[in-house]
Amino acid sequence: MIGRLLNRFCTGLRILLGVLMGLLAIPVAMQVISRYTGLIPTYLWTEELATFIFVWIVMIGSVVAVWDGTHFDVRVIPDAQRPLPRLLQNGVVHIAILSFGLMFAIYGIEYAEFGSKQRSVMMRANLLITHVSLPIIGSIWTVLAGYRLIEAIAEYRRADGHIAGDAQ
Repeated sequence: MIGRLLNRFCTGLRILLGVLMGLLAIPVAMQVISRYTGLIPTYLWTEELATFIFVWIVMIGSVVAVWDGTHFDVRVIPDAQRPLPRLLQNGVVHIAILSFGLMFAIYGIEYAEFGSKQRSVMMRANLLITHVSLPIIGSIWTVLAGYRLIEAIAEYRRADGHIAGDAQ
């Protein structure tokens, strides 16, 4: 049940990513049109807005990648076929993601507080808009990696029980 809930959450994030990509096209198009055609005046705030949107696209994309198992996972050795080595391979990756997620969540709070005291140059927007992404995303990475670690352990137990049953 928790897996289905997390999957729906990530599906919602994928939809949000699509919306943000569409929104990112607006200030970028305004920048290109103003620089190369002169049809509209150059607005400097569009660059800041594009940066804010891009930061969130990267952060939300990293959450989806953690859920899909395509982030922070580089295979140096071939995928293990036996249950215990496979658990060790996947477990190390999930523990690393979980550890980094905890660091981002804990230390990101101070970073977000720092950002809350600053304003952007052109839009005068509070930089908490982007700085708060670190503790939020770190917390989500921690939850997703923890769930994937529990899944890997359960898969090992099922496979280990299956192998033990075959040996008898």
